[in-house]
Amino acid sequence: MYRQIVVLTGAGISAESGLRTFRDQDGLWEEHKIEDVATPEGYQRDPEMVERFYNERWQQLHDGNVEPNAAHLALARLENEFDGQLLVVTQNIDDLHERAGSRRLLHMHGELTKGRCPRSQQTFLLTDHFSVHHTCTCCIPAQRLRPHVVWFGEMPIGLDRIQHALDTCDLFIAIGTSGTVYPAAGFVDTANHHGAQTVEVNLIEADRHSQFQYHLQGKASEIVPQLVEQILQGQIISDQVNLAAQG
Repeated sequence: MYRQIVVLTGAGISAESGLRTFRDQDGLWEEHKIEDVATPEGYQRDPEMVERFYNERWQQLHDGNVEPNAAHLALARLENEFDGQLLVVTQNIDDLHERAGSRRLLHMHGELTKGRCPRSQQTFLLTDHFSVHHTCTCCIPAQRLRPHVVWFGEMPIGLDRIQHALDTCDLFIAIGTSGTVYPAAGFVDTANHHGAQTVEVNLIEADRHSQFQYHLQGKASEIVPQLVEQILQGQIISDQVNLAAQG
């Protein structure tokens, strides 16, 4: 039986729910230059344009057609039924994990549904689109809220908590993420170093330099429910499980 599990999720799990991934093959984010919409400098130059960009993402998330998929639901089930410790770390800024029922959750890149006071760093839940009227209640005078999103050049959220979880886990699963950008790229190395089993779930073939012990290729919505079922049954991941998931 596993006792402590860390799960990292990326854009691939949300893409199966119909959310477009930000970064296109040409390096643009939804036809925008990254430096214009995903850096503090871009926000300082044109906050209204940056707000429009995230408002479009917010609208897509709440248009009624985007719902948690079977992988989100399986991870929520794991949280509810697993007797040990579980931490889901997501690189995604959507709220699909929450909608599925996950609560032991850390958004390392922020949350689309929140704004943040630039002075106190306190966060506030957004019930509608960003505008100049969204201000904090923690400062005098009130500060204009910025998107609660970790931009390039900023420090991801909760790294100390993530590091502690990786130091003590016996199973690390990465779902729908390339895991090639630091600090997330180092998570598998940390887990391996401390003797955990490491499993990657992705649509694409494993990179030949991958540090993961097991690579399960296919849709997260198909593979993750199988993995969760096996974990809850007390099964240890093995080559047989690997082959069954791919088959």
